[in-house]
Amino acid sequence: MTQSRLDPRDPFVVDTRPLGRQPGSMRTVNRIVNVPEAFATPMASIPEGAEIELDLRLEAVMEGVLVTGTVRGRMTAECSRCLDPLSEDLEASYQELFRYPSDSSEGTGDEDTDEDADDEDYYLEGDLLGLEPVVRDAVVLALPLSPLCGPDCPGLCPECGVKLAEAGPDHGHGERIDPRWEALRKIAEDPGER
Repeated sequence: MTQSRLDPRDPFVVDTRPLGRQPGSMRTVNRIVNVPEAFATPMASIPEGAEIELDLRLEAVMEGVLVTGTVRGRMTAECSRCLDPLSEDLEASYQELFRYPSDSSEGTGDEDTDEDADDEDYYLEGDLLGLEPVVRDAVVLALPLSPLCGPDCPGLCPECGVKLAEAGPDHGHGERIDPRWEALRKIAEDPGER
């Protein structure tokens, strides 16, 4: 048996020995863990060190251990229109099969023979499974690509950058015409001149 690279003291590592590799056995796990490094997109993240809650259901199946879970945490972001900071609760669900190590070395011939397909699978290391990449993927996919402070946020003035929500209805910069269109403006104002 190979030595596991996973540290059993890591909060993202789960010991599956209580399942006993008996198909049909099940157990639940609930943990509060700290994010080791930010789970982030360009405009939103669960910052490094933030607490997240993991609710897990582990089920032994013929091929390995099926993990069904939910992760809850507090995301921080900035509004994609006005750049105000915001913070909201985030919940993401995931389901992943962690295959028994023997499945990766013993092929039956009727399974996928493509090596790239095996790279996408997760495997138990001994009796341990590492959830960090699965949780990271679930959180990053659940983070908004364009977070908003409100659905009707008007954003920033493209001329001066002031927040339009605070600028008032009389905010304006006068009509600026691109000098390249000046000749057309003159024609439109005095159509008799040609």
